[in-house]
Amino acid sequence: MLAALDLASGQLFYRFRDRKRWQEFFGFLRQIRTRFPIGRLFVVCDNFSPHRKGKVADWCADHDVALVFTPTHASWLNWIESEFTALRYFTLDGSDYPSHTAQEAAIAGYIRWANKRAMPKQHFAVGSKIRRPDYLPSVA
Repeated sequence: MLAALDLASGQLFYRFRDRKRWQEFFGFLRQIRTRFPIGRLFVVCDNFSPHRKGKVADWCADHDVALVFTPTHASWLNWIESEFTALRYFTLDGSDYPSHTAQEAAIAGYIRWANKRAMPKQHFAVGSKIRRPDYLPSVA
């Protein structure tokens, strides 16, 4: 599954694909750009190699899409990860689906349910040390 989180609405956009190569990621980016055709589009990604493919980067530069990469071992900085946690809890934990189709249907049902109740994402890490510019982690 490829997914994107719209922080302004709180809704998830997703596509099921058999593979997660750069071609599928590229196609997904094009779909997201079509959904949001105006203005700069920021896409937060991990450091998975298909996200860094040259053809993807070239297309992003030509279509005002900025790929923003989370630091290694810091996926928690990407707000979509908390949405994936809820998705796993409600659809995958303790499940035994008879097929991928049944599993995809359960995931899609949960996302439709969650999108109906979605609220804009605001106030990330309120009161957290990470929001203070004077905070520096102690490194040995």
